[in-house]
Amino acid sequence: MSVSGKRYPRSFFLQPSPVVAKKILGSYLHYVVDGDERIGKIVETEAYGVGDAACHAFRGKTPRNAILFREGGFSYVYFTYGMHYCFNISTNVEGAAEAVLVRAVEPVKGIETMRRLRPKARTDRELTSGPGRVCQAFGLTREQNAIDLIESDTLFITMGKSVPISQIAVTTRIGINVAQEYPWRFFIEGNEFVSRGKPSQPGKVIKRKRTSGG
Repeated sequence: MSVSGKRYPRSFFLQPSPVVAKKILGSYLHYVVDGDERIGKIVETEAYGVGDAACHAFRGKTPRNAILFREGGFSYVYFTYGMHYCFNISTNVEGAAEAVLVRAVEPVKGIETMRRLRPKARTDRELTSGPGRVCQAFGLTREQNAIDLIESDTLFITMGKSVPISQIAVTTRIGINVAQEYPWRFFIEGNEFVSRGKPSQPGKVIKRKRTSGG
């Protein structure tokens, strides 16, 4: 699989989270540690935005979510359920406090390292088919929070081949108890590495639909 290495400009991440969440599909997540590079093709995302009760910034700025209030293009890594880390990308302009959760990637490089970091994964599909799995396979923790993904040579994102709108499926988000109606989960239809979680509103699944602004 070819990886171009060309990065997005800051302006790409200054767009609303649903726009970035859709457009970033097919891009590549990179993490480099002591010369060991792990790369995954982004195949599933979720958007969290302004006025969204499921967004960590909904109730205002805290030490935990402060990075979301900066301009888009920074990493936001949080710990959840007492066991998993989740990797997000801040989006929109300074103060908007939006983010895109990377829910699943397709392993491209550093797969042996990913297997070592996720020894319970029975197949390569199980390495990165969920947000907690992505962080474990890549070795991402809170130490990788607040990294500038535009400038960093350790944690960054590069462009991939644009995914046709006909190949993008849209559903409501997974694993939330509020704001369940937003159709802000995006994934590459048919990709085997997409997570198998159930949308919050299964009856409102939408496919091949453009999001506003995208």
